[in-house]
Amino acid sequence: MKKVIVIASILVAIIALIVFNKITSRKGVLSDYAEVKKGTFEITVVNSGELLAENSLDITAPEIGQNEDDDRNRGADRRGGSGRQGGGSRRGIDIHRMDFEILDIVPEGTVVNEGDYIAQLDKTEYDNLLKDELENIETLKSDVAMKILDTAVTLTALRDEIKNQTYQVEEAEINLEQSQFEPPATIRKAQSNLDKAQRALEQKIKSYTLRARQARHQIEREKLELANKTDMVNDLQEFLARFRITAPAPGMVIYKKDRLGVKRKVGSKVNAFDRVIATLPDLSSMISKIYVSEIEVSKVKIDQKVNITVDAFPEKAFTGSVISVANIGEKLPNSDAKMFEVQIKLDGSDPELRPAMTTWNKIIIKTIDDAIYISLECVHTGSDSIPYVYNKNKTRQIVVLGELNDKSIIIKKGLEPGASIYTVTPEESWKFKLVGENLIASIKEGQ
Repeated sequence: MKKVIVIASILVAIIALIVFNKITSRKGVLSDYAEVKKGTFEITVVNSGELLAENSLDITAPEIGQNEDDDRNRGADRRGGSGRQGGGSRRGIDIHRMDFEILDIVPEGTVVNEGDYIAQLDKTEYDNLLKDELENIETLKSDVAMKILDTAVTLTALRDEIKNQTYQVEEAEINLEQSQFEPPATIRKAQSNLDKAQRALEQKIKSYTLRARQARHQIEREKLELANKTDMVNDLQEFLARFRITAPAPGMVIYKKDRLGVKRKVGSKVNAFDRVIATLPDLSSMISKIYVSEIEVSKVKIDQKVNITVDAFPEKAFTGSVISVANIGEKLPNSDAKMFEVQIKLDGSDPELRPAMTTWNKIIIKTIDDAIYISLECVHTGSDSIPYVYNKNKTRQIVVLGELNDKSIIIKKGLEPGASIYTVTPEESWKFKLVGENLIASIKEGQ
């Protein structure tokens, strides 16, 4: 009895296996066919992209002689870069520009209010510069004080010489008066002594005037240098106070990418000529930036409509339009072909959208109504380049092709809507009868 049960069980298993194989075989056969369709046909350019804000406010490292209002005004209504770049104080003092290192920065995506903490920069090098300038100021103060003292001593001595020379002139005048009744030679000698004394007095007065003017000029020059150094120190002190970066407006912090596409973060160096650390994007107006190959870029035009999906929200669909197409291509990492930047502005806004999200963009190049089309994989060609498809009725149908998109191609002649064709080369395809040879002339004319 047990033996019978075992044999029956084996037979049931074999039958079940046969049935299963037939079912899966039938499914495989069905999957080898596609239906010729008729309807709206879209010629598109499809590419992945990245979201970014159309407008953003830059959060920048400080600039010598720049106040917060200047920085905020220059940052407004920009996507990247900043306004007037460079150093130089507001007093016209040139201060050597150095890179800034980010010591700390809030996490990307942090929502901040105006005045909230954003980042801290390393100010070691500028602290050292400030220390040197403070020492220079003390040296200059000492030099000015010493110059004033030396000038006072020198001018006092010169004034004493003028006073003494004045006495000598007076004595010479008295001698001349007393020699009026002396012999002529004595009178001439007295007159000569008076003339010498007067010339010496004039020379001492002139020397005093020149020396006083020279000393005044030197002191003024050193005082001006001291004032300039003092202004520089004041600028540096104000400048260093701004190494603690705060938000110029409310928004969401997005890290700035450098020219190599690397985000600036803790440890990054910020060049003095590109001081942007992060941005506060305006999330109410978003752009999808994509790159189109040099082969397809000629098809893309401004104002073309675009269907957009976002990887983070696959259930949502967005629309937009092309707002810019680059005139010059560029080589992207891991790509040998030249790629052209295309910017697409999304219609409306969505509070869930964030910069740097990945998008899929289908640019509608052309729409054709009532088109007959099939999947690209259904089309085959021989050595003569004549296209054909394999019909389910065991014929090999020559077809006249039209325009295509990334998945399908239009059939101008040779197929009717609803027909079933093979998606792969069928077994024993050489047995399929060739039909539609009358279309070859049309194909060659089109070529």
